[in-house]
Amino acid sequence: MTAPGRVGVIADSTLQGHLLSSAVKAQGYQVVVNTDPEALEQRWLAEGALDLWVVDLSSEDRWQSFLDNLLEEAAAPILFCDGQAPARTDARYPKWERRLVTKLVDFIGKPAVEERLDVIPQRPPTVKIPTPREFETIRPGDRPRRVWVLGASLGGPAAVKLFLDCLPANLPVAFVLAQHIDGSFLDTLCGVLGRDNNIDCKVGVDGSALRHGELAIAPVDYAVKFRHDGRIQSTGQAWEGPYAPSIDQVIQHVSEGFGNACGAILFSGMGNDGAIAAPRLAASGCPVWAQSADTCAVSSQPDSVRETGCVSFSGSPEQLALQLVERLRRELKSA
Repeated sequence: MTAPGRVGVIADSTLQGHLLSSAVKAQGYQVVVNTDPEALEQRWLAEGALDLWVVDLSSEDRWQSFLDNLLEEAAAPILFCDGQAPARTDARYPKWERRLVTKLVDFIGKPAVEERLDVIPQRPPTVKIPTPREFETIRPGDRPRRVWVLGASLGGPAAVKLFLDCLPANLPVAFVLAQHIDGSFLDTLCGVLGRDNNIDCKVGVDGSALRHGELAIAPVDYAVKFRHDGRIQSTGQAWEGPYAPSIDQVIQHVSEGFGNACGAILFSGMGNDGAIAAPRLAASGCPVWAQSADTCAVSSQPDSVRETGCVSFSGSPEQLALQLVERLRRELKSA
């Protein structure tokens, strides 16, 4: 793995410095120094010391002399933040963090992380859920009555694979996977996720359809929406935000296409993608679940959604699979 972008944080508030540093680290960048203006060491301004400065000063008039020196001496580019960060539990925090991340990516590119699909373990799941009798009348070709979004980033493929491996046949739900990954690896990811389980995996290209018992991986090169008949349709535009596909957009578009007949599960990953749309989904009465932090390779993504207060269940991939099957069984039994 290549070293991620090296970032220095300067803030005249300890709390603000902590929030900025935490947000930068959660995206996969390396915070090399976090300091207040008076404690800044001259060596950090030298050529090659950092890739970017993130600066947030509550009173610029007080620090005008410092800022003049920083602008003159710093070899790395400087990103000036446009306001104090809200508390992590504040409803405004995900949007604030998203704006910061977008600017980071614009300045120094995405953090250098690599998803190794070739090392996903090929081991049988500890849980193999038998097919409930309520599922036996479900036909795979039916228009899906329930659609669940699976959102994942770094470490996500292994977690999603384990989740899918636990599921029984004749599953009365279609999945849409929003996985942050290079588009050239989609076909490989599709083959890995669909191996040795009951789920048919495909890349959800424009014109394809969602079906019961299938997982459609959202494309990377263009955004898609979902029609009421289950068809996947290109929006003709790129995904919004710094990462593709956008988990927030996939959740929003699935909700628009299927109303209350949907849900979302956030798996291992960096960043906070999903933390904007997931609370809205939960507010409409749909379930939002997340992988437990202790079972994630990287937990910042599901943690950020948990911090919004919208997650009603957290568990390992196996526990999430059991929870989903039991929920679906109860829904069919009461129908």
